[in-house]
Amino acid sequence: MSAIGRGLKRRGRLMAQAVSPPRRVLDAMPSPRPAEHGYVAPRAPRLVESPVFVLSSVRSGSTLLRVLLNSHSRVRAPHEMHLRTVHVQLSREFTGDAMRELELDKEELEHVLWDRVLHLELTRSGKDVIVDKTPPNALIWPRLHRCWPGARFIVLLRHPAAVIESLTARRADPKSDEIHAEVLNYCEKLEEARTSLDAHVITYERLTADPEEVTRGVCAYLGIPWESRMLDYGSHDHGTFRPQLGDWSSEIKSGRIQAARQADPAAELPPRLAELARAWGYPAVGAPPRG
Repeated sequence: MSAIGRGLKRRGRLMAQAVSPPRRVLDAMPSPRPAEHGYVAPRAPRLVESPVFVLSSVRSGSTLLRVLLNSHSRVRAPHEMHLRTVHVQLSREFTGDAMRELELDKEELEHVLWDRVLHLELTRSGKDVIVDKTPPNALIWPRLHRCWPGARFIVLLRHPAAVIESLTARRADPKSDEIHAEVLNYCEKLEEARTSLDAHVITYERLTADPEEVTRGVCAYLGIPWESRMLDYGSHDHGTFRPQLGDWSSEIKSGRIQAARQADPAAELPPRLAELARAWGYPAVGAPPRG
């Protein structure tokens, strides 16, 4: 009878899943860490104690910063790794109990896996600093900070109006309201990170205008010597430029640092985006930041 009861319970659960509409997994901004049966696992040792994360919006020059950093003899900055989409599934009812006995839970298992991926890539490269520049990392920066308390963060900003223009030009069927909402979501999280973390803040406009000065500042933040080879990124192998893994435009493939496209000076931003633009040193419409 016990076995029959378990079978009926499992069948009912599977039938409910089968008739339910597909659920969109919103893994961008994590909710407060859930406790399984009141249990939160302690932090396991990390193979990579101090990885580097570039926090930026989409269409903000993060691929350019990646290839400049990857050109350094000590820095490995691979394509976008999308760690936030790499999940662990505890597929049986007793799996959580088994992991608890090992002082692990679902979130910490994912953290261990993410850490192993970074360590594997770093080991393969033969370098000693690893950088992940996946833009949606900006949306989960609290979890990255929770996973790696010793992580370092580079906040890469771009004028919100320029980001909107770039996204609009890239989309096949751009919808203004959706693009504004997407950019605002990124900008809000970047502002949280900028004001909450001990991060190194740079702008895309300044990076393209004076790449030596900006990369020198980044190297100083990372505690490594600056190398002139960083500016000649076209002479180094950075892997394939392809969609979903970073920028794949002709500009990035050219191997040359090109000036950032400025926002239309006549562009109008929604009030909150205009407020954030001013907080970052930009006017409310397109122009390079002050200073």
